[in-house]
Order: sequence, then structure tokens, then C-alpha cells
Amino acid sequence: MRILRFDDDRVGVLKEGSRVVDVSAAIEHRESKGPQRVMEEVIEEFDRCRGEFERIAARERGVPLESVRLLAPIPRPGKCLGAFLNYVDQPGRSPDALPLEFFYKDPSLLGPEGTIELPDIPGVTEYQTEAELAFVIGKAARNVRAEEGMDCIFGYVPFLDISVRGITRYTRFLTKGQATHGPCGPWITTKDEVPDPHRLRVRSWVNGETAQDFSTAYMAHKIPPQVAWLSRFVRLEPGDVIATGTYHAGRKGLRDGDAMEIEVEGLGRARFLARGPWSPRPGAASLPQTPRAPGVADASTISRV
Repeated sequence: MRILRFDDDRVGVLKEGSRVVDVSAAIEHRESKGPQRVMEEVIEEFDRCRGEFERIAARERGVPLESVRLLAPIPRPGKCLGAFLNYVDQPGRSPDALPLEFFYKDPSLLGPEGTIELPDIPGVTEYQTEAELAFVIGKAARNVRAEEGMDCIFGYVPFLDISVRGITRYTRFLTKGQATHGPCGPWITTKDEVPDPHRLRVRSWVNGETAQDFSTAYMAHKIPPQVAWLSRFVRLEPGDVIATGTYHAGRKGLRDGDAMEIEVEGLGRARFLARGPWSPRPGAASLPQTPRAPGVADASTISRV
């Protein structure tokens, strides 16, 4: 099932690939609960909700997808985390050489056709878009084993990690965590619709030109060990969003007026716009496409935990 949010915080399901059926009536006291709690409840109680959603979708024709305004499928998760350097994307790199590591993203996620802000920050040489597969947590998880990791997954969503280049900071707050720098969508695809999340094609475009094009098969640490590692240190909750990292080749910089798109195989395609006063300064070169860890630490010096 593909679950989406649209228009005035309504909940819908995709029917026949191109129509949206409003299933909001199946959610009691939806307006008083607020959009995030509504989605958490759908996820937590999906075994109950699914039957009602299916019954509504069977009797209702729905409206054309292009006639609705899509919103972020998860409006404000309790946690939005991103895997750092989690792809085997250059010679000599192996899963054993890449420690598991995550950073926080701003939890107010940006929906399709939303505006990515490019503030003018001294020292910034580039804003880059990184296409990723993200998974949505389906139940509370603390100290789970890797073999139990997939049991904690509710579904998947395409995710763009907007990253700032050219500045070195003690934390990832400015380089990874700014507002509007977590675009995602168009909807959540439940995990039963995805036989193998580690065999999906991920593509992105900037102004219609191909940027990234890779397979999640190159993911260094797969989803189950990610869940296990994270749950050692934080309690994962229903609705939390975890981006799994990117294959760095092909990343493109963003400028005011650019349009970027992401598509993950079988999970939908979404477009976003870039706006802001930032522009490249004379003499400031874009970073090379060869991936490297920003900041003063690199994979060889990170403490293993």
C-alpha cells in the first residue's frame, strides 16, 4: 500500500498508480490529533487501519493524482537520522572500512514541490543534493538484534539529503541539519510492497539532467544492522525516518531557481525547488565528485562503537 498526505492534512492511498482515495474518515478525531500523531497512529495500528483503507479504496474511485497537493508523508517525525558514508562507492572502500555513523536532520520534513532554502553562509562553496532510500520505523525498538531489524520497518520513502560543502564545523548542524534540507516523498510504500530494499535503483535529476543513478545493492551496512546499531543508543519510535546514505558519484550542486527530482524504483518520484540568496563566489570551486568525509575526521580515525 502507498500512503500519502495531501491538501489540508488529509490522508490518502494511491489507487491504480494514478488516483488518490481519501481515507481520512477511517481515522477518528483526525483534526484534533494533528498531522504527525495521525500518521504515527496509522503506522502503529496499521493492521487495523489497513482493512478499512482497503474497503474505502475498493468502493471509491478517487481523484487524479495531479489534482491534489502532496505533503511530506511524515510531517515531523520524532527523529530523522541519516547514515554517514554508508556506500561502497570507490575503489578500496569496503563495509569493514566504514563505521556505522549517523547524523540528525531537521525533523520538519519537506514535501513534494516544496522549497529548499539556500541561505547565504560565509564559506559555503556548494549546496549538494544526495538521493537516498529512507525507511520508516513501524514499532518501538530498543536494543534489537540485527536479525530482528526488518521486523521494525513499516515502509520506505525517497529522501534527498541536502548537504552544505566548504565549511568545517564541530557538528553537522549547519552542514546537514538546516530547515528544509530533508525533502522526501511522494508517499510511504509499505514494506510488503518491497521484496528487497537492497536491490532498488535510485535516481535523481537537477533541471532535468541526470545526477545520480545507483543501486542500493552498494549499501555498506544494510538496514537490519542499521536498526540494531541505532537502537543501542536511542529508542526508535513509530514514524521515525532513517535515510540510509548515498552513492556519491553524480551529485550536483544547487542554485537559486533549480528544480531537483528523486525517484526510487517502485517508490515514486517527487520534485522540489531551490530558492535563496546564496550563489557561488568568484574563485570558489565546487567540490570534486570523489567522495570524502567533510570536516576534520575521516573513517580511519572515527572511534568504533
